[in-house]
Amino acid sequence: MSTEQKNYALPIAMMFALFFMIAFVTGLPSPMGVIVAKQFGATNFMSQLGFLGNFLAYAFMGIPAGMMLKKIGYKKTALSAIAVGFVGVGVQFLSGQVGSFAVYLTGAFISGFSMCMLNTVVNPMLNTLGGGGNSGNKLLQFGGSINSIGATITPMLVGWLMGAEAGRTIEKANPALFLALGIFALAFIVLRFVNIPEPHMESAAERSVKHSHSPLSFRHFILGAIAIFIYVGIEIGIPSTANLFMTASTTASNVGLGIDATIAGSIVGVYWLLMLVGRLLGALIGSKVSSKMMMIFVSSLGILLVLLAIFSPTSITVTLPVLGTQVPLSIMFLIICGFCTSIMWGGIFNLAVEGLGKYTAAASGIFMVMVCGGGIVPLIQGFVSDHFGYLNSYWVMLACLAYMLFYALVGCKNVNKDIPVE
Repeated sequence: MSTEQKNYALPIAMMFALFFMIAFVTGLPSPMGVIVAKQFGATNFMSQLGFLGNFLAYAFMGIPAGMMLKKIGYKKTALSAIAVGFVGVGVQFLSGQVGSFAVYLTGAFISGFSMCMLNTVVNPMLNTLGGGGNSGNKLLQFGGSINSIGATITPMLVGWLMGAEAGRTIEKANPALFLALGIFALAFIVLRFVNIPEPHMESAAERSVKHSHSPLSFRHFILGAIAIFIYVGIEIGIPSTANLFMTASTTASNVGLGIDATIAGSIVGVYWLLMLVGRLLGALIGSKVSSKMMMIFVSSLGILLVLLAIFSPTSITVTLPVLGTQVPLSIMFLIICGFCTSIMWGGIFNLAVEGLGKYTAAASGIFMVMVCGGGIVPLIQGFVSDHFGYLNSYWVMLACLAYMLFYALVGCKNVNKDIPVE
């Protein structure tokens, strides 16, 4: 490892810590959706509103976050984001005290602002510290692995905390919320004293310069931004709907599996654990295998697994390794999809910003706007599951995965190399 890379060890470690925070807080609406479905009698559609609140904030904050990055730099943007996140999680805790669904959604919305700002910092930062290209992708995959650890812990922890169906209330999730508050507080203190390079912060003179182009001048970036919108919807929609499917009871309008919430949370945790495995593998081979080839492989495999899940009879069950729990074969196929979604974020980001040069920081802000797909796509899937059943709702996921394959095969090619980026 070179001296220059060694000097960046602490900033990289800090970015990894922020990746963990993003996953933990972003993952809360999935098990919380199961809680509010019981506590407030919410439909599948309504139970996904926590995700909508969280990710809708990205639509409002994405561009301003990119502007903050250029004006005040990575460190101050991250510190501001952590403070906002502390408030957001605090409001979610308050919703349990007052028993209000509206207050819970407000907390999810505020948390979304924080997650958007943090994502705007960590992705271009890691890509830059890695030197872009395959090396940048490798570092992003390692960061994604840390992200997966947080995502694995969240449903397992909250699933264990919520216990039996009769007693499911937001207050049961308080220990998880306190943990999130503690992480925010610790990260704020540590980051306050960490030196972070500021490669994309502009001087007042630079900000006054009007560029003749923007990230939207690049076709592969526009298609990549759409891919991010769809991808986040896939990543959230597959496990969230599976969680609802497993914990729901069979009614006249829908067929649920009636699995205990603790067990279901652990099963969903395996999905995020497989994302961790996939990202670690992606990081190990990232300098040798291109993002394009990775994306083609996982998109194709994801399409196959979702088709198998849709057409597998729920009467056929398998025993999950380690957990020793029997679940329908379709659930197992959906859980394995975690491996497929693992490298998509880093892969899409890496492909979409390749060749953007000085437009990379602005591109990151636009990317964050498109992350709102994580709230919109699962909402659409929730609507379909209310009317056509849980498994049929995965046709929405199949269409999304088909777009991922299209982007990997065709859409990621930079056809605007004539635009100056220095």
